[in-house]
This record gives sequence, structure tokens and C-alpha cells, in this order.
Amino acid sequence: MKEFLKGMSLKKDWKVHLMCLILVLIADGIGKQPVGSGIMKITLLPMLYALVLGMVFAGLKIIKRDMMETASPYIGISVMFLTCRMAADIGPNLASVVEAGLPLILQEIGNIFTVFFALPVAVLIFKMGREAVGCSFSISREGGLAIIGDIYGLDSPEGRGVMGGYITGTLLGAIFNSLMASVFVALNVIHPYALGMAAGTGSASMMAAALGPVVEAYPDMASEISAYAAASQVLTNVDGLYVSLFISLPMTNFLYRKLKREKKQELNLNYKELIKKAEEADDE
Repeated sequence: MKEFLKGMSLKKDWKVHLMCLILVLIADGIGKQPVGSGIMKITLLPMLYALVLGMVFAGLKIIKRDMMETASPYIGISVMFLTCRMAADIGPNLASVVEAGLPLILQEIGNIFTVFFALPVAVLIFKMGREAVGCSFSISREGGLAIIGDIYGLDSPEGRGVMGGYITGTLLGAIFNSLMASVFVALNVIHPYALGMAAGTGSASMMAAALGPVVEAYPDMASEISAYAAASQVLTNVDGLYVSLFISLPMTNFLYRKLKREKKQELNLNYKELIKKAEEADDE
């Protein structure tokens, strides 16, 4: 990061900043757009348009390879802002976590079992490498990006995995959540409050898409369902961050080594040598 900050130049990188500004203005100008009707109604958010436009511009060579390479390190800085924002949201909402009750708090722990479904498919069927760890340990939303970006860096295999999951979730997550919620509403086997809790996935667009069919099916309970979804959304961002960091990620790494039949890499660190190199770098 220190070397990157030295190399930053608005004059040198003006094309990247200008392209980002253009994409943001276009996406924000389109705004939120509802699609569909009834229980199949979802809302498309500006972030989706920015991603799609970026892919289209790259395909048309408007965004060139050198611009992508220039923009890549800025993701790390963006993740720092994201982490600070999440920390600022967590602190004031700690009381909400306690008041929400044990079921809402413990539901996040249940999300770790998705690792047992996603990781074997990624490793055994699609033959993925360390990218599988990044895209399997969480639902690859903002919290997952922050964790992987801080530990491995977003230009690492794990970083590519979580970014792939993030982009896929942005493009298809809202549609999938809306369809899945519609199916469970039609089956009528789960209580509406539980469906509301499940809608709080940690992504605003996904929550809105999942909540729509449930509220549409139970209009007399709309306020209660929305309240459970909102509380679940807060908790997913609060305890979900710690569950992903201290439970899901270590467990995913352990299972990855087992599936790949790899031994745990031991880090033989010479701390005296590391301190000496750090001091030499500071002197420079």
C-alpha cells in the first residue's frame, strides 16, 4: 500500500477517474427500477447498471487493459472505507443485537453450513483452486470483501473468488432471492416471520427482492415481517462479520486442504529478520 500511495497520480490516472465518474452518473441517473409484478417484483439498483456498463465498455475496448490494471489497487482503498463504514454501523446497533433475541443472533451461525455445500462443488466439480475459498466462506457481500481484502488482498486468488461471488450476487442474487422466496411462500411450510428473517441477507437489493413476495403474500403482517427483515439485516452485518472471520474462513481453509489433500503450510518466520527489514525500509 505504501508503494501504491507513492505511485498515485491524479494526472496519470485521470482516465480511470473520469470513467468511474461517467459510470456513476449514468447508473445514478437510471436510478432504482422495479421489474415484474406481484410476488415476482424485484428492484434493480444503480450498482447493477454500473457493473453491466463496465463489462460492456470493456468488451467494446472503451475500458482498456491498462486502465483495469491502474484501477485495481484502488479497490484496496475502497475496502478500507467500506470497513470503516461497517464498523461505524456496528457500534450503534449493538443494543439492537441484544434486543432482537437469540434466534436472530444465532441465525448467522447457520450460514456457515453453506460452506459444506459450496466448497465441495467448487473444488471437486469445477476444480477450482484458492478462488474457491474466497467465494465459498460467505455470501460474498461487502463484509466478505473487507475480510478477504484485508487478509489476502483482492488481487489474490481468494480475492478473485470473493469478487466473482460479489459480482455474480449483484447480477443474479436479487432475481434468485425473489424466486426462492416466491417458492417458499407458495409451499406455505415456513412461518412468515422466519421468511422475513431469512430475507435479511446482508445485501439491500437481495433483501428487498426476497421481502417483496413475502409481504405481498401476507399484507396484514407486512410491518412485522419488515421489522424482522430489518433486524436480521443489521445482525448479518454485525455478528456475520465476526462469524465469517473467526469461524467460516478458518473452517473453509481447513476443508479446502482436506478436499485438496494438502498439508497446512507452516510459517517459519524469522522475526528478527522481519524487524530488521522493516527498520531498513523506514530509514529509506
